[in-house]
This record gives sequence, C-alpha cells and structure tokens, in this order.
Amino acid sequence: MSKRIVVNVGLLETRVAVQEGNLLTELYLERHRHRSIVSSVYKGTVTNVLPGMQAAFVDIGLTKDAFLYAGDYTANLTELSRSMLEATDEEPDADLDVDEEPKREATGPIEEMLSRGQAVLVQVSKESLGTKGARITSFISLPGRYVVYMPQARHVGVSRRIRDERERDRLRAALRSLPLPSGGFILRTNAEGKGEAEFAHDVEFLSRLWSQIQHRFETTPAPAVLHEEMDLTFRVVRDLLSPEVDEFVVDERAAYDKCLGYVQALVPALAERVRLYTERSPIFEAFGIEKDIEKALRRRVWLKSGGYIVIDHTEALVSIDVNTGKYVGKRDFEQTVLKINLEAVNEVVRQIRLRDLGGIIIIDFIDMEVLEHREQVYKALKRALAEDKARTNVLQISELGLVEMTRKRVRQDLRALLTQHCPTCRGAGVVKSNETLATEIYRALQAKAATEAPPGEGREIVARVHPELAAYLESEGRADLERLEAGLEVKITVQAASSQAQREDYELRVRRDSH
Repeated sequence: MSKRIVVNVGLLETRVAVQEGNLLTELYLERHRHRSIVSSVYKGTVTNVLPGMQAAFVDIGLTKDAFLYAGDYTANLTELSRSMLEATDEEPDADLDVDEEPKREATGPIEEMLSRGQAVLVQVSKESLGTKGARITSFISLPGRYVVYMPQARHVGVSRRIRDERERDRLRAALRSLPLPSGGFILRTNAEGKGEAEFAHDVEFLSRLWSQIQHRFETTPAPAVLHEEMDLTFRVVRDLLSPEVDEFVVDERAAYDKCLGYVQALVPALAERVRLYTERSPIFEAFGIEKDIEKALRRRVWLKSGGYIVIDHTEALVSIDVNTGKYVGKRDFEQTVLKINLEAVNEVVRQIRLRDLGGIIIIDFIDMEVLEHREQVYKALKRALAEDKARTNVLQISELGLVEMTRKRVRQDLRALLTQHCPTCRGAGVVKSNETLATEIYRALQAKAATEAPPGEGREIVARVHPELAAYLESEGRADLERLEAGLEVKITVQAASSQAQREDYELRVRRDSH
C-alpha cells in the first residue's frame, strides 16, 4: 500500500498527515506559539514532596509544576543505575520496543531521595493534560535517527518491530563493535538494514549532546531548559520517513528547504522523494485530508458495509461501540456479525491512531456466540495494532464481545487539540428540552410571584428567554402560560433575548405599573 507524508504550514500551526493509500492514518499538529515539550530536558527545582503519593512536584519553568513519580527518579545521575535494569544485564539481548519505557520501581522512599529546593535533571515524558501538569522522569532518553541513547541504562536492545532474529543479532553486533560511551542503547526500527557507519554518526552526536546537557546542568540556575526537542518537521523526518514512504510533500518553500536539508543530513537516499507542492488549491483539500480530519471529530463513523462505530469520551476512559447499522447480511446471522466486526477492527484502529486516543479504551464489538469468531476478531485487532507506534496492551475478547485495552498517552488527543467545551451544553453533549426548560421557568415564576410580586393592581413578570424557547412558550406553551397567569393573578410577558444568549439561561424581572 502506498504511503505519503503531507506537510501543511499555516500562519498559526504546522500540520503533518500520514496517508496509507488515500486514508488518513495519523495526524500531528504543532501550534507555533505552543510547541510540544515532550522529550525536552530541564533543570528543575523540587517545590513539594508528597510521601503519601510517593511523588514530588517540580518547577521546570512552566505555568504548572511538573509531576515526578518516585519510580521515575534516580538519585545519582553520575552513576549507572544498577537497580534499574538488572534483569536486562543478566539478559543483555532482551527485546525492548523503542517507544516502551522499562518498568521501574522506586529504589527507596521519595522523601529520602528528594527534598524541597533541590535541583534535579529531568525530561518531560508526558504533556500537561487537562488540569494535570507535565509528567517528568530523570531517566533520560535521547533519540537519534537509528538509535536511542539512555545514559542511565546498561544494555543494548532492539526494537520489537524488527522480528528477524539474524537481523537483530547483526544489528547488536554492529553497534557493539563501536566505541560506545557508558550507558545503554536501543536500535530503532529505522536501523534495519543499516550498519556501523550510520550508527557511529548517531552515537557520536548523542554522546556529545549528553555532555552538553550535563555541562548546562552544572552551570545554569533552575528552572531552565537544557535541551529543547526539535520542531515537528524534524521529528517527522527523523521518526517517520522510511523507505516505505513513497512521497514527502510540503506546501511552503521555507519549510520544504528545511525538510530537504533534514532529509539530506539524516537519510540522503530518500531526498528525491521530498517535493514542493505548488498547486493553487490547499494541500489538505487536494489530498482529501481535510474531510478525514472533519470526520475524525464526529462521534459516529460509518463503515463501507453500512455498519458504524460510535466513539464516546468519558472522564476515565474512551468507549468504542460497533453497530450493524444498515447492514443486514444475507443468510447466516453469525457470519453477518463476524463480517461487520472484522471490518470494524481496521476502522477502530485507524481512528485510535488518527485521534491519538490514550489511556483506557473499551471496544464493544457485536456479540459473537462462536468462540472461533471471537478469536478471529481478536487476532485481527492485534495485527492492526502492530502498526501503531504507541505502546498498547490488549486483553482477550470477552464472551460479551468487550475488549479492554490501554494505549500510552503522551500528548493531548485530537479532540482536545482541536475543540473546546460547548458553552451551551457545558461539555455534557446534551441540553435541556423545551418542555423541561418551560417547567423550570414556571416553577421560578411561581416563586417570583410569591416573594417579589405581592397581590395588587398592575402586577407583571417579564421572562427573557432564548429565542427558541420564547417561540415555544408563545405557541405550544401558550395555554399553560395562561393557566399560570390565572392561578397567580399576574401578567406574564415573554421576551426573546439575544440569539447569542445561552439556551438554558433566562431572566425574570418584576415590572410594576407606575400608576
């Protein structure tokens, strides 16, 4: 299947789309005023230590203090952390995915390792999400084109995506033949087929970078940025551009020149695949990407068969529901269900990658009675997720057709990046019906009449409501208003507020006759 990377440079943001065939599978966005801080290295100051949570808050110069968990802290940055990867030392060739952080346990109570006012060297592992500050770690990892350097580790690993054992052995041998600095390395997926020359360039660059970071830590007052991760276009060239990509299209001359320079420096063999887009129509429109982005913000996604999936966000998790929709099959109901579930697998995974969904994800497939069918769908899901760069953990499909999975959350998902809470529904996704609002206003009118409009001549209460509700009260609700007027012995006047007013907001005001 053909693969394309499309770069759109706008006034406020840069967007990078990855297409497989004509389908959008991944979207990256970087606002020029708010660049991603993931992988940037800081010198921070501990502001608070929380023994009960085994965590600390660290000021790294952002609006919110960053969060440091005890298991993400090593007390001595000048020594190799022996406790960190002892199992890997015993098995130096243990498989490690380049995107996967080794599981770490705290070496002691955090109050014994950190104190308020202490300076620490840390790296951002997760963006600030919602009300939470950024998550940080002191286990530094510096990615190159082919290898990732981890100064506090002591192993050589190979990306799990490289499955050929001979190639894995060859890559380890090639890297170990070089004069390596102290620390550990992981060979990335891009390293497949490469040799000592490419690895030597990465090792030299990353070793020099680590020395610079250490020097800046010693000489710079906290809080301070010691190393800032490169911009989005550089990261795309470094991490996504591979021989599988047929073309790399950029729509702006300066960005094109910059991308071409990155490619010529990092992977010159692919330089001819970089081209400048010169057509008059917007690049995302021309490649059909804009429509796919708009669809990625919808709750419902249709499948070609007529079935559909529904994606809902809650505070704790994301739920994805698969439905038969318009598809009724031919003869066998179980085969119909299997066909829709298998079709849904690829779309579900595409939407997870495209929307960059993270945390706990529950997928509710249509119930399958046949065990073999459940196994078929589960294996298809695992195969589809193998292309996802983010770390995932998928549990077996249940008898009810439910799949529980987790996906590593590093940045805000697409929905959080591109949208904000609706001011009318306040994020609930629903608003009160006309009948409910009318009933609420009738009760408020009764209370208003009892407390602020004592019996007498010329009593009137003016209700200013949203135009839609005003129209309802003057038509379907007219009879109810008249009965309320008679019962309260007060005149009720309905006025339409500005169309900019919130649907559920209203104002009641007592107006007395001046005579």
